[in-house]
Amino acid sequence: MRNGLIRCGAFALLAIAGLGYAAEPNRRIALTIDDLPWQRLGERAEAELDAQHARLVAALKQTAVPVTGFVNESKLEIDGQVQPARMQMLRDWLTAGFELGNHTYSHVSMHAVPLDVYEQDILRGEVILRPLLAENGQTLRWFRHPYLQAGRSPEARAELAEFLKQHNYRIAPVTIDNAEWIWAFAYDQVRDTETDPVAREARLRQLRRGYVPYMLRKLDYYEQRSQELLGRLPAQVWLMHANALNADSIEELIAATRRRGYRFITLETAMEDPAYLRPEGYNGGAGITWIQRWAMADKMPKAFYQGEPMVPGWVMQLAGQESE
Repeated sequence: MRNGLIRCGAFALLAIAGLGYAAEPNRRIALTIDDLPWQRLGERAEAELDAQHARLVAALKQTAVPVTGFVNESKLEIDGQVQPARMQMLRDWLTAGFELGNHTYSHVSMHAVPLDVYEQDILRGEVILRPLLAENGQTLRWFRHPYLQAGRSPEARAELAEFLKQHNYRIAPVTIDNAEWIWAFAYDQVRDTETDPVAREARLRQLRRGYVPYMLRKLDYYEQRSQELLGRLPAQVWLMHANALNADSIEELIAATRRRGYRFITLETAMEDPAYLRPEGYNGGAGITWIQRWAMADKMPKAFYQGEPMVPGWVMQLAGQESE
């Protein structure tokens, strides 16, 4: 009997060690926020901008999540003049303990202009940002491609990489992408046009209730693809934007993500994952994730890319968009 107990105990230890059961994935994710100081700033009237901005920054600070935000310096200006109130929005991010990176001056596409023009737009995007970070004891080090368009050829990517290296930048990839911007456009549309307060709040609530599950389905999709491609989960990098929808939803989304077992980490920590040393295999014009770029380098079959969650039709219609 005693020998039997010993054998049972040994089996239990083997199972605990992961020899009997698959180990739980190490779910880690870095949160990045694009288009600072605010998405669509200057494109539409935003009467509640100050309140929404304060709400987003406060919500992120409350969650104690590390954040790296990416700035378009053109949004700091009106008719070529830097606006102190918009500068203060960036200072608010830094005061909250977050880091800021360069997203080009004008959110220009790398695929729409010559490379030298694109590089000059990057340098123009650090004129204010670099000294602002220095005032706060930080160094400008992160760059994020607008539209996730990273170059139509290996040569273009390599040339840009060398330029960025010379200017002490690191590229901030994205592994968890989404059409969150469409949900945000729909949210703004309701806020702008619905005059009945009851109907307005009901529609906004419907959007918030649909948005969080949609984002989690996207998270699940890229988690599954990561496992299939790499045999494990890399440290993920999540792309979102500074907008009213996230100001009203981000705390719930972060809480739901944590319930899924994710731990939020800094972008720097995420980039220590060896997955980010893998080659890219995409030379097209679309803005796609690094999971998909790595998959193309590995010549994964078409089935690998199928099944990605889509934005519901009613949200597309509200946002005035025909496609993602």
